Amino acid sequence: MRVAVSESSPLPLLALKAAREPGTLSVLSINPDSRSGRRVSPHVQDREPMENTRFVGIDISKDQLDVCVRPDGEVLVLARDGDGIKALIERLRSLTPQIVVLEATGGFEAPVAAALADAGIAVAVVNPRQIRDFARATGRLAKTDELDAAAIAHFAEAIKPEVRPLLDEQAREFKALMARRREIVDMIVRERNRLGQAVAKRVVKDIKAHLRFLTHRLEGIDEDIDGAVRGSPIWRAKEDLLRSVPGVGPQTARTLLAEMPELGALSRRKVASLAGLAPMNRDSGAWRGKRTIQGGRRSVRAILYMAALVASRRNPVFKTYYQHLIANGKAKKLAILAIARKLLVALNAILRDNTPWQNA
Repeated sequence: MRVAVSESSPLPLLALKAAREPGTLSVLSINPDSRSGRRVSPHVQDREPMENTRFVGIDISKDQLDVCVRPDGEVLVLARDGDGIKALIERLRSLTPQIVVLEATGGFEAPVAAALADAGIAVAVVNPRQIRDFARATGRLAKTDELDAAAIAHFAEAIKPEVRPLLDEQAREFKALMARRREIVDMIVRERNRLGQAVAKRVVKDIKAHLRFLTHRLEGIDEDIDGAVRGSPIWRAKEDLLRSVPGVGPQTARTLLAEMPELGALSRRKVASLAGLAPMNRDSGAWRGKRTIQGGRRSVRAILYMAALVASRRNPVFKTYYQHLIANGKAKKLAILAIARKLLVALNAILRDNTPWQNA
């Protein structure tokens, strides 16, 4: 059962969650100044947790935010718009949580995470698979927005994921430009494949016109990206350092700048894991399974794979290493992945030490 909120209500809520018992309503404690609704369990009405011991999980969808606070059991449902995010920040400031955890939901979480970080609230954006695996491990098999928010809050309390600095507005815009460039390149590839299979003249004409339009847009995006890099002395210096490595071109360097801002500040193991290039053990007793890579940032791994292909042919150091791997029976694809990992570790060291590449 849900309680509808009229348009004249001061609460920017889509709805207030009802109690689990059919036909009964939750007890609500409403602060009209904060414009937030709160469900209070009878067991916690007379006691408040100590400051900074609360953990908040937020399930984000296209139109709403489902919020759960542990250990209070408080639940909020807010619109995913300016008023809803403002009300969320006001409420969280009064709760002073230790950490707020969001799932990465294809970009819907970005404005929420940015607003929370700008408000000085500790926030972590977590891979949804981690949340689902944790929920299954704790016996939560059902899935609703409210249950997801509760699972995220429980994950925050039990795991306490690391809080990493979020990108500033300039970096977010640069990342969005690089993502858009990948989308346009993908569309160009798809249209060229269709052109090779097209027979009807009108279809061929239409595809060619679309390709001209996409090519023009790609040139415009590249100009915007060039302007962003030239306008930032820090990015320009980092790009020069990254491109000092034979095999690393402008798109590889700029993808790393946009998608892996931590580069240069992490250990070699952490940076490889972050990119999804760290081999995972699969051992049990005397059995030794095949090492595989998984997870990580797909766009970074993809661009590094292409850079590794070039480096294995044109970079003397990586070419020698590649030939050594092949001579020892390593499959070519696995050898390229090994080059990609070694390349990433080298790039991390270059930015860390602020020293260009040297072949010796």
